[in-house]
Amino acid sequence: MTPSPKSPPDRSPAPGQLLQRWGLTWAGWRDNRRGEWWLLAQVLLIAAHLLPPWPAPGAWGYAWPLPVAIGGAVLFLVGLVLALQGFLNLGPSLTPLPEPMPGAELVTSGAYARCRHPLYQAVLLCSLGVTLALGSLLHLGLLLALAAVLGGKARREERALAAVHPDYAAYRATTPAIIPRLPWLDWRTL
Repeated sequence: MTPSPKSPPDRSPAPGQLLQRWGLTWAGWRDNRRGEWWLLAQVLLIAAHLLPPWPAPGAWGYAWPLPVAIGGAVLFLVGLVLALQGFLNLGPSLTPLPEPMPGAELVTSGAYARCRHPLYQAVLLCSLGVTLALGSLLHLGLLLALAAVLGGKARREERALAAVHPDYAAYRATTPAIIPRLPWLDWRTL
């Protein structure tokens, strides 16, 4: 009998190790030391998109146009593709907190050449897609709240990035933040 070959070692970190690597701690959740409250607000607003539309478009005696609903679904899918691109480009520098990973390199290519926060851009596109697909005032409110939270979270993140990456100021001056030419979502200096 021949011994079975060993399977290759799993290179992905266990969930606990990943949370620890990102710097998520109970103390941080209590005092927001690494921006945990921004993350919590973001996650809650994204999860709230699972709520049913309110008021339902039919409640107004108005049928939501099918092309708008289909356009929203397409926009949602585009947002998912852009999110995947941002995840892949960021690689080991990825963290859900607005504090950079210790020792992580500054990523300015790929999706990060288009804007400084392509993952936030993708989340907003997905949210807009859901809003258009459902025709819901509730989801429009969630989109606006998400834009406010992501704008604030990005500003905190950029202060930390500028402190650890001397070339961040030049990158920030030439690359849109989240959505080009929208004042709360595109600032070129802090």
